[in-house]
Amino acid sequence: MYFFLVNLHHKLFQNSGTDKMAKIPHILLIYTGGTIGMVKDYKTGALKIFNFDKLLKHIPELNQLNCTIHSISLEEPIDSSNMNPDNWVFIAEIIEKNYEKFDGFVILHGSDTMSYTASAISFMFENLSKPVIFTGSQLPIGDLRTDAKENLITSIEIAAAQENGEPIVSEVCLYFEYKLYRANRTTKINAEHFEAFTSPNFPPLGESGVHLKFYKQLIYKPKEIKPFKVRKRLDNNIVILKIFPGITEKVVGSILGIEGLKGVILETFGSGNAPTDKWFVNLLKETINKGVHIINVTQCIGGNVIMGQYETSIELKKVGIINGGDITTESALAKLMYLLGENIPKNEFKSIFETQLRGEISAFE
Repeated sequence: MYFFLVNLHHKLFQNSGTDKMAKIPHILLIYTGGTIGMVKDYKTGALKIFNFDKLLKHIPELNQLNCTIHSISLEEPIDSSNMNPDNWVFIAEIIEKNYEKFDGFVILHGSDTMSYTASAISFMFENLSKPVIFTGSQLPIGDLRTDAKENLITSIEIAAAQENGEPIVSEVCLYFEYKLYRANRTTKINAEHFEAFTSPNFPPLGESGVHLKFYKQLIYKPKEIKPFKVRKRLDNNIVILKIFPGITEKVVGSILGIEGLKGVILETFGSGNAPTDKWFVNLLKETINKGVHIINVTQCIGGNVIMGQYETSIELKKVGIINGGDITTESALAKLMYLLGENIPKNEFKSIFETQLRGEISAFE
């Protein structure tokens, strides 16, 4: 049950030289919360929610974009630290309800959990053929040195970018500080710098400089247009278990023994290595035999899990641990929730998880 009140404000921006309204891309801007939607009250110094109905007043540069912009703001914005699967479904449903009305979508979101939300949305959207761009900022939109304006303007420009009447981008992306990334390949790496995100194992899909440049060979293009579907069943009965030197049997056993647990993201060392202690391997084996899916992802910011490369990962491979490859923890979590929600048979789950579904993982050699 959702208790959010949604306000729909209509704003029209277009170049004076545009003749045919029908050919102008229509963009839906969705503000969910986060720093980007805040302005400073200079009398009190406190931050308050930005009035997106006054968007043109604060960012007159938007008037130069050749598109229409409509905005939806949640009356009670969600701090990104409070984001959860119910909120992801709510955001997805806003796009689902407006999918046929708009040519592109820009979602303003707090940066702390943006990679989680954007990854989840990428899995929830099946047969997506339009751009969905996540963005945010490190400083409020009303701050003198804000990065919010550039991130917002360019994200809208990306969402509106077309070639031969078709969108250049047709997947869920994250734009931040001059870089356009595939959303489910991203991770937040800095809490202070404007360059807050990176895509450690996949190159940017585009860059903003003097010109807005797209690397079209990297952007996913649907081979055929199929009906857009939103998968809303997400199962969050999962846990992230980060291995560390000295981790005890009691700790691992208590985590793996959580009642109702269905999935584990196991963050291992290097290329997928973990302790070879008998108790550790036995606990993993017992957990898998109970029907719990365990995904092996690396703690490293970049690189790939290669089980069996070292002796310390051979046992993991033997007991049936799922190879996360070069997937990020954020994307692995979202993919696990999504697949658990789809009630995939146990004997097919490993194979499907190790398969690229939305460009989130490199193909195994």
